[in-house]
Amino acid sequence: MAADIFPRKKPASSSSTTVQQYHQQNLSNNNLIPAPNWQGLYPTIRERNAVMFNNDLMADVHFVVGPPGGTQRLPGHKYVLAVGSSVFHAMFYGELAEDKDEIRIPDVEPAAFLAMLKYIYCDEIDLAADTVLATLYAAKKYIVPHLARACVNFLETSLSAKNACVLLSQSCLFEEPDLTQRCWEVIDAQAELALKSEGFCDIDFQTLESILRRETLNAKEIVVFEAALNWAEVECQRQDLALSIENKRKVLGKALYLIRIPTMALDDFANGAAQSGVLTLNETNDIFLWYTAAKKPELQFVSKARKGLVPQRCHRFQSCAYRSNQWRYRGRCDSIQFAVDKRVFIAGFGLYGSSCGSAEYSAKIELKRQGVVLGQNLSKYFSDGSSNTFPVWFEYPVQIEPDTFYTASVILDGNELSYFGQEGMTEVQCGKVTVQFQCSSDSTNGTGVQGGQIPELIFYA
Repeated sequence: MAADIFPRKKPASSSSTTVQQYHQQNLSNNNLIPAPNWQGLYPTIRERNAVMFNNDLMADVHFVVGPPGGTQRLPGHKYVLAVGSSVFHAMFYGELAEDKDEIRIPDVEPAAFLAMLKYIYCDEIDLAADTVLATLYAAKKYIVPHLARACVNFLETSLSAKNACVLLSQSCLFEEPDLTQRCWEVIDAQAELALKSEGFCDIDFQTLESILRRETLNAKEIVVFEAALNWAEVECQRQDLALSIENKRKVLGKALYLIRIPTMALDDFANGAAQSGVLTLNETNDIFLWYTAAKKPELQFVSKARKGLVPQRCHRFQSCAYRSNQWRYRGRCDSIQFAVDKRVFIAGFGLYGSSCGSAEYSAKIELKRQGVVLGQNLSKYFSDGSSNTFPVWFEYPVQIEPDTFYTASVILDGNELSYFGQEGMTEVQCGKVTVQFQCSSDSTNGTGVQGGQIPELIFYA
């Protein structure tokens, strides 16, 4: 997707190299006057306009951009700006146009305003992770839709559990429903990572409520509770309130009752929420009664567990079998490569078990992309002697991008005589997701597309 937004640059000609030099000079507002007859150096109007970018030469308006104490004075050319933005056209040539030499813009960051000017003058999109939100705000304010779309695409490609909650609040503010939906996909599937991120504490109260209400959060309720307390602590600092239990409860307000405390495991409640001090004695007592009493008290808290997400299973074999001398492991690696056509979140693998009665296995599972480990876990699972598959989970679901091959690996330790898959498929349609498989060079135990281990990918989509 990023390649579509930022096309590969053609080899620089002498004139385009000169333009790039002017770009670099003008970003610092050096205001260098071009050489005499400079217009003849550039064959296109785009290149000649680019020389005017952030240049005082022929400027007929100036902008004082940024909040007090952090302003930057930037030159502009009314005609060029009016061609690039209907807001600038109305500002300079509309019925209510004001003939001002200097215009103050305190609500836009200078770097973001420069990025917008660079697009208007040079037809170039230059985005950075630390300024893209501010650039999106500028593009929305001045109605520069193609730049705004590029900002949203940039945000979607860089979206992760670490920034999903912050981007959710911003996407609602900017009225970008596609970005909002993508944020929810990440927050639902990787809820515990998202809730534990620093960015979660930066969200506004309305976004906090929407996340706490979310029916499909894939997280333990104790994690939701602890995340809300972390947010409340930061919110106390934002409001210059003393850091106390009372103030934490105060800033949470009615949002506290959106946390489904009665659905926690009893140990989580007794050792966590009940001792946090945030709940009143009556609330703590009533929730204990809710766990234990036949006649349950009425609670203000939501007492129905979240639905979470239902994992999908992509099964790549049409049959399985066992033989008296197979399948043996001996510490070797079973591995397969796969690619999907839509973004998904791999939660774990389904694995075969013993063909000689019940047995316990130790499994080290791993997920890599181009040699980089994205997720791994070491856990045990129990097989009952049937040909069923048995799930082994990563600690957190791993985000998988479309049209790129990933490597799934497992090293098993346990009863060496086990079931193995046969009649493997190179392509499997699983719901709305198409999964392709190919052999992996990491496989040292015989697993490939046609047969072997790792019969299932377990994922959220």
